[in-house]
Amino acid sequence: MSLAVVYSRGREGIAAPLVTVEVHLSNGLPGLSIVGLPETAVKESKDRVRGALLNCRFEFPRQRITVNMAPADIPKEGGRFDLAIALGVLAASAQIRKNDLDKMECLGELSLGGELRPIVGALPAAIQAKRAGRQLILPRENAAEAALAGDVEILPAIHLLEVCAHLNGQRRLEFQPIGPAAVESGEIPDFADVHGHYHAKRALEIAAAGRHNLLMLGPPGTGKSMLASRLPGILPTLSEAEALESAAVASVSEIAFDPRHWRRPPFRSPHHTASAPAMVGGGSNPRPGEISLAHNGVLFLDELPEFDRRVLEVLREPMETGVITISRAARQADFPARFQLVAAMNPCPCGYLGDASGRCHCTLEQVQRYRSRISGPLLDRIDMHIEVPRVSHEVLRDGAPGGEESSARVKERVTRARQRAVERAGHANAELTPQQIKHFCELDEKAQRLLEQAVDKLGLSHRAYHRILRLARTIADLAGAEDITTAHLSEAISYRRLDRAPTGG
Repeated sequence: MSLAVVYSRGREGIAAPLVTVEVHLSNGLPGLSIVGLPETAVKESKDRVRGALLNCRFEFPRQRITVNMAPADIPKEGGRFDLAIALGVLAASAQIRKNDLDKMECLGELSLGGELRPIVGALPAAIQAKRAGRQLILPRENAAEAALAGDVEILPAIHLLEVCAHLNGQRRLEFQPIGPAAVESGEIPDFADVHGHYHAKRALEIAAAGRHNLLMLGPPGTGKSMLASRLPGILPTLSEAEALESAAVASVSEIAFDPRHWRRPPFRSPHHTASAPAMVGGGSNPRPGEISLAHNGVLFLDELPEFDRRVLEVLREPMETGVITISRAARQADFPARFQLVAAMNPCPCGYLGDASGRCHCTLEQVQRYRSRISGPLLDRIDMHIEVPRVSHEVLRDGAPGGEESSARVKERVTRARQRAVERAGHANAELTPQQIKHFCELDEKAQRLLEQAVDKLGLSHRAYHRILRLARTIADLAGAEDITTAHLSEAISYRRLDRAPTGG
């Protein structure tokens, strides 16, 4: 009778819980059984493992083989445990040494020929292996991603035979990590490409500095999407902690993850036909949705009123908490969702309300019905509402005298303003708590009267009151001012465009 223990990692949200793979050989009818709440893909591991061992010229034990995956209350899915099961069978049958197995964790799907195939969620597993103080053996395709975890010994392999040679001391696995590249600003669209729209550019700069939510209104083709796509180019580079959070979400999703760009704020732009599970996440085994994939970055919703009303309403809670909880009958998973919402919409059903061409003939009732597709509570959570009108032919052709300002110059101001906010409160101004607002957003008597008049005249909620103060704090930071002045507050109030009653064409 023989027993071998191999450590691996499961997947639960963006966590990677430890899974202990115990392989026991005993007398009895030959066969391999897997226990420990395995799903279908895990149950199929016995066929992949058997084929891989035989094709690698190992002996498949003609005994009763029991594979226990503990703890049993964590669901196991996918082929990520193939390598651990194969090594456990070989170690239990004394075909490889098992002295060093307690110092490492193993992940990887096996082909029938013994090749290692990449798995999903390598980065969270590497982070946990680092905390446990163990080496991590995994497919070579996952090595660069896992290396982002930092001080952890990654041992990438292409084939099962390489792993066995390493354990037997015949040929060591080695990895020379290549440092992740910095954000390549040249690959991001530049603000200099946009002629005119100086008011909108100013609003985007303020939104980037304070991580404020923004809604742009304007006729079709005036540049709303073009402006939004350039917002990531002026956002501050992510800190290492923020980048690891965002990379971990991308790692457990089905999207392609490029480790070279891990410090770049993510930018997600789902189509307006996206369902609620696609937006917030879902599935029997919960997967992250668009709001989690945009964590620490931008979620851009073009044609906002065209999204299903129920889809938009599910954004309200994560916009406040920065977390989304996906609950199923047997499982629950938490995903981070601290995103910056940027949206664009037409001002009316035909799209030309307020346009100089005078083509709009929508009635006031039609305009109000169109805008009512966006609920008041959701609109209340958007800090800035701005108009993006059509620019003149001269500006469109020639741009600003001396050229348009580049994203690099705007990013310098944004980064300085964000740094002031972080040094003051520990985070961006959009995340200031009510207590911090009282402390850091004090107003003089004149400014306080102006704010109260705006609240009364526009019928603003307490939430909007606080959002105006946060916005004014960001405007003051961009100006390098210690105190919020009446000018800063007036500009902040001017961005509440949709709090004013619309007029028909």
